[in-house]
Amino acid sequence: MFDLKTLIRPNILKLEPYRCARDDFKEGILLDANENTIGPAVADLSPEEDELLLNRYPDPHQVELKQQIVDFRNSEALSELKNFETDKLTPDNLCLGVGSDESIDLLLRCVCVPGKDKVLLCPPTYGMYSICATVNEVEIVKVPLTTPDFQVDNTKVLEAVTADPNIKVLYITSPGNPTGKLVAIETILDLVEKCKANWNGVIVVDEAYIDFAALDQNGKSKSLSVLVNQYPNLVVLQTLSKSFGLAGIRLGVTYANTTLIRYLNAMRYPYNISSLTANVAIRASNKEGLSTMKEYCSRIIEQRASVLEKLQAFKGVGKNLGGLDANFILVEFLDKEGKPSNDVAKKVYQILAVDNGVVVRFRGSELNCTGGLRISIGTPEENKTLLEKLDKVLQQVNGFN
Repeated sequence: MFDLKTLIRPNILKLEPYRCARDDFKEGILLDANENTIGPAVADLSPEEDELLLNRYPDPHQVELKQQIVDFRNSEALSELKNFETDKLTPDNLCLGVGSDESIDLLLRCVCVPGKDKVLLCPPTYGMYSICATVNEVEIVKVPLTTPDFQVDNTKVLEAVTADPNIKVLYITSPGNPTGKLVAIETILDLVEKCKANWNGVIVVDEAYIDFAALDQNGKSKSLSVLVNQYPNLVVLQTLSKSFGLAGIRLGVTYANTTLIRYLNAMRYPYNISSLTANVAIRASNKEGLSTMKEYCSRIIEQRASVLEKLQAFKGVGKNLGGLDANFILVEFLDKEGKPSNDVAKKVYQILAVDNGVVVRFRGSELNCTGGLRISIGTPEENKTLLEKLDKVLQQVNGFN
């Protein structure tokens, strides 16, 4: 049933990629791209910045960076990858974007005809899927996550996509945002298998927080990125914003089968990854950078457990609504009767931010998240301040002693 060539929009199938000046030659006296040959108009460039030749257009393909990324993910390959040598990731499985948001938008534009096709979302979920769908005039269909475990309802999703052939894309966040809950690998792969046989569409798994999730029994990451060659209808999104701590460089990664990636790379704007971004990302994804990333993730995971334990000792704080698979927790706030309350959560949020300078995120309006505040895990000092101030705010709001 799954047929990529009939899924992709006809105009994209015919699209000829823009040929950049750097596609042919990267060395020599380069007088082909109308660059400013004198140099950048910045008086105090550092030696490292000067070596980047910022007056020149960046590498449009970023093969070195892609190779480091796939080497890392291949080293963490799941046991579900049956044929490692033939199905392992290569740079041809990657499309780099300006954050994951560009990747989300590219996929919609690649397969969804405006005003006709639809996207399926599983709320509560990341808000940019809806925004990108609305901008691209793609109708939104919703199948909520199950409660209280926040897992994908495979039966209802399969019913929805098989009943409506205009649904072309399914977005799943795993670990979820705002839920912080990993969707079980077996659940996603079961859905991928069944959809491949019954639906002509792609399942996109957004793994922005995957490196904060617990490792599998073999000590490997639970990322599905290594499976995209095995499952042609599976697409995986990642970002360097979270575990790598590089939100400021705006770099997202799309993993998919090589055919789909060719079309996505043909669609993306030339030179979308700057030399500055690439330079930092290459350093972050080398051996030393990966070691640092893993160490920082371990610290955050340790702090996450500590913060949640101390929070739940406070009167007026209920359960952790979601999971422990991201760098945040989604905590329930209660009224005097012990019931989840958006009024209480909003007051706590407002007083914390305005009067105490501690900013968290109100998520109580999200489906099945009543009374929820999403709290990012900070440094030990920040977490200590959060707990001290929150204790006082809760006494102020609810009169708890």
